[in-house]
Amino acid sequence: MKFDIDSYREILDTLTRNKSRSFLTGFGVFWGVFMLIVLIGGGQGLKELLQENFSGFATNTAMVWTQATTKPYKGFRKGRYFSMTENDMVRLRQQVPELDIITPVMFGGRKNAVFGDKTFNAHISGYSYDFAKVNSPIIYYGRYINELDVRDSRKVCVIGKQVYKKLFPKGGNPCGQRVRIDSTYYQVIGVDYKGGNGININGRADEQITIPYTVFQKAYNSGDKIHSIAVTGKRGVVMSSLTDRIRTLIARAHLIDPTDEKAVTVFNTEVLFAMIDNLFKGVNYLIWLIGIGTLLAGAIGVSNIMMVTVKERTTEIGIRRAIGATPRMVLTQIISESVLLTAVAGMSGILFGISILEMLELANTTDGILTAHFQVGFWTAIAAAALLSFLGGLAGLAPAWRAMSIKPVDAMRDE
Repeated sequence: MKFDIDSYREILDTLTRNKSRSFLTGFGVFWGVFMLIVLIGGGQGLKELLQENFSGFATNTAMVWTQATTKPYKGFRKGRYFSMTENDMVRLRQQVPELDIITPVMFGGRKNAVFGDKTFNAHISGYSYDFAKVNSPIIYYGRYINELDVRDSRKVCVIGKQVYKKLFPKGGNPCGQRVRIDSTYYQVIGVDYKGGNGININGRADEQITIPYTVFQKAYNSGDKIHSIAVTGKRGVVMSSLTDRIRTLIARAHLIDPTDEKAVTVFNTEVLFAMIDNLFKGVNYLIWLIGIGTLLAGAIGVSNIMMVTVKERTTEIGIRRAIGATPRMVLTQIISESVLLTAVAGMSGILFGISILEMLELANTTDGILTAHFQVGFWTAIAAAALLSFLGGLAGLAPAWRAMSIKPVDAMRDE
């Protein structure tokens, strides 16, 4: 049937005849689409926020550190403490060729950093230049520690975002300024804007001051001791296949039971990232389940209301049939009303949902930088619109079929 302007006016007149009922019916579809859009966009934004917390951290990384032994070994009692040394890094390089980066990590706890009359209690860490390949910094000013800083034991430092804001509240480039930590002055060479959530080593990243590990060893009389070792595997290497070899190699060098997982702890980040991936797969399934379920509930509501409408219009439909309306014309009329009601309510839900997501993006903008995109993809919106059209037609099918079955003679008798 060819639709003209009169057909559209008739459809609108029918839907607006009972405004409250049409509104409440459409609200079910509106709410279902709104929930679907917000859940999809919100889930995407939350995923980006979580990924942002872990961004820059190599997924094939393991952290190795030591604790008190829990098993006796070769005449030594359990409960013995020991420390790794730089020789352990040499052993790993020589005997575990599958490793790519092997870099030391030093923990200094909290120390007061002073600049002028400003003081901040920061975490002090000692890293090598190649630690940036394990946990990439976000350099806002200056640069990160380089190989010369480590080799020549230069008294330089990279300060975190919160340290920068507290010590330099007026802003500007702090590189070249000197910050005092304990009795030693360090020249600021960079500002790391990495956030403080996610994987943090030795406290929040935005509250850290990083110095070359060689300087750390001298400043705090650590000798050649290493508090922790960060390692990454070469491309294609599964880190979980190396953890036992790493533990055994270090344990035997210090007369520790190779099966003592507490004494030589190897934390594999692959496990953490796998858990996060599985978590968001489950969240995505749940989002679509809830959204589509709500949409179906709204479509069922539309179908029920259209059935009531057809019942109320039995006489009208009978008269149409009597003056020449074909079953196809009646079918098209009812389905068109259902599709229009569903489409208007659904598109309103999409627009309102996108507006909410835009406000969420504004709320997650820090220092002019958008931290996460709370958005719905173009093809997702197209799929939602197509789903709406399908559900609208499906919701109107049963009422339309009932309207087609109405006989003019029976309609005239209906009161």
